[in-house]
Amino acid sequence: MKAVLCHAFGEPDSLRVEEIEPRHLERGQVRIGLRAAGVNFPDLLMVAGKYQVKPPLPFTPGIEAAGEIIECAPDVADLRPGQRVLALARRGGAFASELTLPAPFVVPIPDAMDFTTAAAFPLAYGTAHFALTYRGHLRRGETLLVTGAGGGVGLAAVEIGKRLGARVIAATGGTDKLKIASEHGADDLVDYRAGSLRDRIKELTGEAGVDVVFEPVGGDIFDQCTRVMNWEGRLLVIGFASGRIPSAPANLVLIKNYSLVGVVFGAHMEKFPDSVRPRIQELLRWYGDGSLKPHISRTFPLDQVAVALNEIAERHVIGKIVLTV
Repeated sequence: MKAVLCHAFGEPDSLRVEEIEPRHLERGQVRIGLRAAGVNFPDLLMVAGKYQVKPPLPFTPGIEAAGEIIECAPDVADLRPGQRVLALARRGGAFASELTLPAPFVVPIPDAMDFTTAAAFPLAYGTAHFALTYRGHLRRGETLLVTGAGGGVGLAAVEIGKRLGARVIAATGGTDKLKIASEHGADDLVDYRAGSLRDRIKELTGEAGVDVVFEPVGGDIFDQCTRVMNWEGRLLVIGFASGRIPSAPANLVLIKNYSLVGVVFGAHMEKFPDSVRPRIQELLRWYGDGSLKPHISRTFPLDQVAVALNEIAERHVIGKIVLTV
């Protein structure tokens, strides 16, 4: 099988496509012949050795994929060879022609969903759904602020926020990204390159602030979000794409009685694997009724994985990038 290999932590340009032996199929696992793999910011961190998951070297990055099941272990009863599926592989392995992983992280896809779309679906939408429902308890009629709203997980949060009945404020840098966020359902738009996010949110909410913040950026953007929370709001810490891990002012948390809430979808799904498939199946139903429309800006062949990851690093991506196998 072909696989992208990372022999040493560092830059994407060091990655190479090589021929390796397929993994042995163990109890409870399935083997998938991959057709596409989503490219995500955590992949970049994993290659650099900066992600919370550090596979032993050499390893194959890639944490979401789609293809057809080739083989199932004898004890796997709910999947079968030939099924079209998407998959979540938190510990990597998706940038390859085959992927072997536990059955709970594999979900059949509808006939109307192509492999490229399926490969761009589970991580972004799974993270946003987990954050806004299980961790953030977003309710109909509340106001949701999504930062980094031009990226894959940000756009997913915009769509899911609307599906849950919230007023959605999309914040990102640049008019092109804001245009896409608007097309995906955002009610209000904030370009934080053009002025203060804090001031604009207070203007949009009549000084009240927002009930829930979906915050994958960190740095200065997180700092401003701590000052726009409504009473008993929830500030969801998704990640730190800006590169700076911020600190939260405890006095503001106290004064507004709001909650800082950590969101790590991958670790949750490993602890509770039986929760993965029902969550993704609900999202696939929403995809089927037209509520969710993944935005794929570009695709690259597997041997251009470094180009794809550098696009992520340089923040040139709107929505998702997908590798085709």
